[in-house]
Amino acid sequence: MTPVQKLAGLGLSVILLLVIGAGGGVWLAARHYRPLLDAIQTDFITAKSTRDNLEALAGEQGKKLGELVQAGKLRERSAALAQEKARQEAQSDYAAANQLLRGRTGGDPALAAAAIIDQELGL
Repeated sequence: MTPVQKLAGLGLSVILLLVIGAGGGVWLAARHYRPLLDAIQTDFITAKSTRDNLEALAGEQGKKLGELVQAGKLRERSAALAQEKARQEAQSDYAAANQLLRGRTGGDPALAAAAIIDQELGL
């Protein structure tokens, strides 16, 4: 064998050993990291599922909150209308009560109220 052939054989042997070493390293790394990657993948799927569930619940909660706000505004408008209607309906009663008070004491509502209170208390 010529020195060139010996050198080529030595080079091929070194390359073969490097390929075998790299393959063994990949196999060892895969054997070591595969369980860790599987566990992380499972945790990721669980976290993603939980996140999706929480997003759905938050959306539902926001929808219900919007409905409650709308219902509150509707009740507020209804109460304001009812209050105004009651005020208009009570206007005649207030006028009659004021007229009654003025007629009993000569016209001063404060004195009339005091007289009525005194009468009720028996003073």
